[in-house]
Amino acid sequence: MIRYIIKRLLQLIPILFAASVLIFFLVRLAPSDPIASMTEGRRISEETREALEKQYYLDRSYPEQYFIWITHALQGDLGDSFQYRQSVTSLIADRLPTTLQLVIMSAILSIIIAVPVGVFSAVKMNTALDRTLSILTLIFVASPVFLTGIVLMIVFALNLNLFPTFGTGYDFVSNLYYLFLPALALSLNMVALIARITRSNMIEQLNSNYATTAIAKGIPYRKVVMGHCFKNALIPVITVASIQIGTMVVGAVLVENVFALGGLGDVLISGVKASDYPVVQGITLMLVTLFLVINLIVDIVYAFIDPRIRLGKA
Repeated sequence: MIRYIIKRLLQLIPILFAASVLIFFLVRLAPSDPIASMTEGRRISEETREALEKQYYLDRSYPEQYFIWITHALQGDLGDSFQYRQSVTSLIADRLPTTLQLVIMSAILSIIIAVPVGVFSAVKMNTALDRTLSILTLIFVASPVFLTGIVLMIVFALNLNLFPTFGTGYDFVSNLYYLFLPALALSLNMVALIARITRSNMIEQLNSNYATTAIAKGIPYRKVVMGHCFKNALIPVITVASIQIGTMVVGAVLVENVFALGGLGDVLISGVKASDYPVVQGITLMLVTLFLVINLIVDIVYAFIDPRIRLGKA
């Protein structure tokens, strides 16, 4: 098992290297001037411009800039933000808790809502209720997360006045109230996908020979559904849910911007607009790393469950 974990960890190295190179050079494709963002558009002398370029290594060639950045990043230093005038590492440390709480709340909401909806749709297959739930899940799958967030804000915050329109609370408990609507917006896309997968797997299990035999023997239908079919249907659902949680980290960026939560998303989008290279590079690399780590954890869990995976037979 340890050998398998080491092998998977080593596989992450070239992926992270390729991602860092891609992030670094894509950031520099933007036509805007980073010096202008530092000076907020004010006219400066040529000497001041040269001093700023030297301070932030912008006078070096791209390969040199990349080598300096990645060398410092490996030591935990992601550089200093052009616009915030503080280290990117401290910016991430300040904003990350909000983003993580949003993602965790969204994941919990997704599973709580999606699995019962999928099971109920399978049990009531081809009824009006099943068709209605299928249409709703299809709409949520196709709807962009920022659009879902805006619709929820209009309905539940502006019209019904049940939740705040933007911002976060002053502690963990109050954050649960402030982040509920953003978390729901982020989770609905995942709810739709997991519900549809749960439904299809539950239908397959309900039509299986063992389920038919159990029902024929007189075992109560509810017990067959929840005691046998549900457990077997959950295996692929867990796979999809774990992958979706990783993608939620990226989706959280858009939701945070819609609800002005002050998390990593706000800083990242602000950095993109201002050509704040260190901020965009650091946060994007951190999000990619987080996504890969989540998938690594999932792979390790499955290797424990199914030995064929770590033996390369599955």
